Formats: sequence, structure tokens, C-alpha cells
Amino acid sequence: MSIADLQGQLREFAAERDWEQFHSPKNLVMALVGEAGELTELFQWLTPEESARIMEDPAAAGKVRDELADVLAYLLRLSDVLGVDLEQALPAKILKNAAKYPAVRPSVNDSEPRH
Repeated sequence: MSIADLQGQLREFAAERDWEQFHSPKNLVMALVGEAGELTELFQWLTPEESARIMEDPAAAGKVRDELADVLAYLLRLSDVLGVDLEQALPAKILKNAAKYPAVRPSVNDSEPRH
């Protein structure tokens, strides 16, 4: 399923419930941040090792999937409302980041890691 298909499903879901009136960019950003906070809460007190294994616990894995889906839903809805084509925006941003942060491979003689 494409991003456009998912956006269409979300648009239809909102329309069927007359929720478009609430889907201003401001409200969608606030909802997106709230959902990202709920995702953060699942990892908040885990060690790095525990966080890497979170999907091994079926109950925790279900919560992670749900929160990731909520974050994605609000991101897709926001981009749809603003008319941002994420399939173009993300590759363009990756190229900007590649220019800004060129890959540097440390040599064996380097004593300190490079960022």
C-alpha cells in the first residue's frame, strides 16, 4: 500500500466522522507530538539493551506497534492536509543530510571517533 493510499484511507476515515474541522495543521502537529510522547513513554526507563529487546515481549510489542501506527497516521494526515508529498520530501531531505553530514570512515590510526 502506498503513502497516497494510506492518506486516502485516513482522509476518508476523518470525513466519515466529520473530523476535518479538527484537523488543522496546528491540531495535527499537537496530536503527532502527543502520540510521539506516548511512544517515548514505552521506552522511557528501559536500558539500551532492554529497548533493543522490547519487541520480544508480545504485550509491549503490541503497544509499540500501536503507538508507531498512531505517529504515522498523524504524520500522514498532516502531510496530506499541508499538501506535502512525503515520497518526494524524504529523498530530498536524505540528499541534504548526505551533503551536510558526509560519511566519514575512521581509519585504523584514528584515536578518537568522528561524528
